[in-house]
Amino acid sequence: MTINNTPLVSFFKRLLDPFIILSLLYGLTWMHGEVFTGYYLVLAIIAFFVSSYVYEQIDLYRTWRSGRLLAYARGILIGWIIIVAMLMFIGHVTGLSYRFSDQVILIWFTVTPVGLLVSHLALRRIASNLRNDGEVRSVVIVGANAPGIKLAKRIVEFPDLFMEVHGFFDDRSTQRQEGAEDIQLLGKMVDIADYVRLHGIQMIFISQPMSAQPRIRKLIDELKDTTASIYFLPDIYVFDLMQARFDNVGGVPVVAICETPFTGFNSVVKRTSDVVLATLIQILLTPVMIGIAIAIKLTSPGPIIFKQLRYGLNGEEIIVYKFRSMKVHSPGDTVVQAQKNDSRLTSIGGFLRRSSLDELPQFINVLQGRMSIVGPRPHAVAHNELYRKQIKGYMLRHKVKPGITGWAQVNGMRGETDTLDKMEARIELDLDYLRSWSLALDFWIIFRTIKVVLKRDNAY
Repeated sequence: MTINNTPLVSFFKRLLDPFIILSLLYGLTWMHGEVFTGYYLVLAIIAFFVSSYVYEQIDLYRTWRSGRLLAYARGILIGWIIIVAMLMFIGHVTGLSYRFSDQVILIWFTVTPVGLLVSHLALRRIASNLRNDGEVRSVVIVGANAPGIKLAKRIVEFPDLFMEVHGFFDDRSTQRQEGAEDIQLLGKMVDIADYVRLHGIQMIFISQPMSAQPRIRKLIDELKDTTASIYFLPDIYVFDLMQARFDNVGGVPVVAICETPFTGFNSVVKRTSDVVLATLIQILLTPVMIGIAIAIKLTSPGPIIFKQLRYGLNGEEIIVYKFRSMKVHSPGDTVVQAQKNDSRLTSIGGFLRRSSLDELPQFINVLQGRMSIVGPRPHAVAHNELYRKQIKGYMLRHKVKPGITGWAQVNGMRGETDTLDKMEARIELDLDYLRSWSLALDFWIIFRTIKVVLKRDNAY
């Protein structure tokens, strides 16, 4: 067991729950002699993302930690009822529900919550056995400062890390450190080696500034007479962090303090959710898009699709599609944002922009891999070049693919940004999205986008 073991609850969210749900669906189709068609595969993929989102919102971890079996079972059942309702709604809207065997789906709906509960209890027993076998590792932290206190709180919050903090060592008084009122101070740094030997401490986290290097070297030399594992907790919190994490390059340890949230498993989740949702939306809205295309062609001369040059992932230029809502013109070097009562709008252009229907072709960009459904909205290249010189951290928004909707747009920053203050506020919201991304946040933004579009706030 290593320091970076994935907590069991995270394992549930990412692997176990979706695996149980999908395995039961596949097994039941096989038992009833059904062919696992592409429709079943689409259902499985949708169930994967819906279940991940719902169970994350219900927060099974809270009842898991408290040990209340009935509450935990109730959480699984309620979550599954919500998932079933969402799947039935999607099946009804798309007209795909008749593609499945009623008997298979009914049994699947019935046995899945039982399968989820049994699998969770089995892993809970495994975790309990590991604890009983002495797998809980004793921890002391050197430095009663903000990083050290934060680490101690995280260890308490996540018991499935199998760690137990004995206390802190620090030469300074803890009265000067905010949040250190309740910590257990075991002694000064000179006392650490003796305490570790006496109590058989297994893990030591050193949370000291780089200026304390001589003391750290002396401490490490003293601890060589023990079997404790030693970890250095760098004070990276002095930086404006974005998806900070530990990594290695060819075996050389590094600390990421500014990184995209879409690496590893997260990149797979993000891309898969984009493809599934964009495909469903394209299928549902194809008649609407055909109608809009005909209306544009009949009401104004020029192309149906307006192609815009924008910055995409890593600041590379991409072509973004929109239904043309303005009269054909040459933008030149100066890009003027759409304004209220803009004279350049076509007869139906105002409606398309207020209803955001002009953005629908961007789902093609999503399927092409140039954009995401949720992410920072792409700005004109000229605006990027202007604001990157005026707003600190502006280009960090391009560490991810631009989105059709974003955190800024559902928080009042939709439409024209006619002042530097407005653009700064939008960029701060974009960066906040990068810092706190989750699949649940993406779904929440999509839900709020529907509400914003219906209200037509700041759209012209």
